[in-house]
Amino acid sequence: MSESYLQNLFAERIGGAQYGKGTAIYKFEKIKRAKRAAMAARPDLKLIDMGVGEPDEMAFPEVVKKLGEEAAMPSNRGYADNGDEVLKAAAARYMDRVFGVKGIDAETQVMHSIGSKAALSILPACFINPGDVVLMTTPGYPVFGTHSKYYGGEVFNLPLTAANDFLPDLDSVPADKLKRAKVLVLNYPNNPTGASATREFFGRVVEFAKRNRLAVISDAAYASLIYEGQPLSFLATPGAMEVGVELHSCSKSFNMTGWRIGFAAGNPLLVRAYGDVKDNSDSGQFLAIQHAAAHCYDHPEITAKIAAKYSRRMDLLVACLNRCGFEARKPKGSFFLYVRAPKRAGATAFKNAEDAGQWLITEKLISTVPWDDAGAYLRFSVTFSANGVEAEKQVIQEIERRLADAKFDFES
Repeated sequence: MSESYLQNLFAERIGGAQYGKGTAIYKFEKIKRAKRAAMAARPDLKLIDMGVGEPDEMAFPEVVKKLGEEAAMPSNRGYADNGDEVLKAAAARYMDRVFGVKGIDAETQVMHSIGSKAALSILPACFINPGDVVLMTTPGYPVFGTHSKYYGGEVFNLPLTAANDFLPDLDSVPADKLKRAKVLVLNYPNNPTGASATREFFGRVVEFAKRNRLAVISDAAYASLIYEGQPLSFLATPGAMEVGVELHSCSKSFNMTGWRIGFAAGNPLLVRAYGDVKDNSDSGQFLAIQHAAAHCYDHPEITAKIAAKYSRRMDLLVACLNRCGFEARKPKGSFFLYVRAPKRAGATAFKNAEDAGQWLITEKLISTVPWDDAGAYLRFSVTFSANGVEAEKQVIQEIERRLADAKFDFES
């Protein structure tokens, strides 16, 4: 069959006439293929998947019950559009109770989102014209940058390195990029590094944004999943409300990834702009889901129980990896552990983290996520499948057993 004329209709932003013809295999597809091949080659050995980036358990029973009750209400059946007051009010209470962010006007400073990913794909339309620059951290979640490029924008990446505690060096942005920059996107606690921001850093961000006339987007999907101290919101920083908007999500904090619900809060003009574009992008999340999420925001003790589980697992994993030769340090939040990738395993040399990750899958049936964006690192997730404390210990013990003869070298 000759090539369809449709091939020439695709927009340049997704490849134009070359769309679908590329042969490159992307990282996560390589991981999927390697896992399938390893399981086929070793059916006697169970794959240990430490690369999963979502909770391993369902939403709490009380939340599921609340969803059922709300779904049965005729008043919730229709289009939600930009939502009603139930989630907005609960979100404002949540920001006060959990993060100490007081005085949020639920009507003008909160808007629900169909998950953080949807919000990150919508917000670029509020800011980006051709030639505008977005400042983002790398490694990181690329969605805001991808959509900014769709609008003709440019992404300038700020590397996250151990030397700077995986915080971006704001002073490293070249003057010509800074002159055209409109938005700074941050994500703390961070995926994939697990690093947490500090009040001092957020203070520098506010000053940097005001001095350079930038908007700040704080992706706080993991903000309440912390292991020590109090959760930190960018919006708790003096002056942050003047420059920023923050995204919160039920996905990680309440085991609700598939429910697709969260909220944006912050500067009223930014929230209004987000709402206007959103209103032309979707018809809102089902009100029953919004109301179940509101129940969660009024019960942050749910998140505390989830975080305690991840903290327990993180302690086990950190100790295990250190015994196996890694240099692992427990993060203060998220469910990710980010460790330097080995350069060798015995006689096998690795060019980068991707090589090391492939070797772990193929030889040990342990799946991680490799990152080579700012140094060679492997991301382990403590959302692995295990039902209860003893099962968790068994998984970690099995990882240690499999890596006992790996002979990792991190220097050569």
